[in-house]
Amino acid sequence: MPLVELCNVGKSYGAGATRTEVLRDVNLEIDKGEFVAVVGYSGAGKTTLMSLVAGLLQPDTGVVKVNGKVVDGPGPDRGVIFQNYSLLPWLSVYDNIYLAVDQIFASWPAEKKREHTERYIAMVKLSHARDKKPAQLSGGMRQRVSVARALAMDPEVLLMDEPLGALDALTRATLQDEIERIWRATQKTVLLITNDVDEGILLADRIIPLSKGPGATLGPGVAVDLDRPRDRKALNHDPRFKEIRGAVINYLLGLGAGRPSNLARNSSSAPGGAQRAGAVA
Repeated sequence: MPLVELCNVGKSYGAGATRTEVLRDVNLEIDKGEFVAVVGYSGAGKTTLMSLVAGLLQPDTGVVKVNGKVVDGPGPDRGVIFQNYSLLPWLSVYDNIYLAVDQIFASWPAEKKREHTERYIAMVKLSHARDKKPAQLSGGMRQRVSVARALAMDPEVLLMDEPLGALDALTRATLQDEIERIWRATQKTVLLITNDVDEGILLADRIIPLSKGPGATLGPGVAVDLDRPRDRKALNHDPRFKEIRGAVINYLLGLGAGRPSNLARNSSSAPGGAQRAGAVA
């Protein structure tokens, strides 16, 4: 049985003449321990898809299940990492993470909570900044705190909604490497939403394009059967990387896009950069 399952899911906003169908007939299965990336254009409905799995929204049609149970709201079995960090500005790195640990594991003794919090601060390499507040951190460091906070909750599924979209190219590449390292260490089930085809291929076991809306739906998934850890420079010369990339981009340009695009240019660009050919607007 898949850990995450979406069956014939649809979602619209508005009513009457202003009603807009965002997602239509979305079907998705994610196995335990699998890293899946959904890639598509901005405004296509990627965040809506993520919010449905997180339980922040309810589908109009179909059903969303996690571990065989219908999702009817947020829960500790799903940890969400947002693009905008969502940190409490008056709390330190330590306290932002400890607050989540204290809520999820309320029955633990204080020392166990402290050790658990420190473990995840160390996992994202922020022990030196544990007492700093978000305003004293770079964007990349803030996102590391968000990752640590989500992981410290020990969710069954980690949901990542374009977590690196606001970062510069070099910081984004560094965080991509960190996310891949942490995933290999924890083997969490991950659903990544991104507008960057190359990022999806670099990180995921499977990449799935989302067609252009309104009424967006998932296209055919492509297995990313490339050895790990993946070297972004070496990937540019890997025939399988080019094949996977071409399949996803061709879907987005054809069925998914419905308009001309320059996605196929600069094919020698390294995955992880800000202006890669694999990034969709």
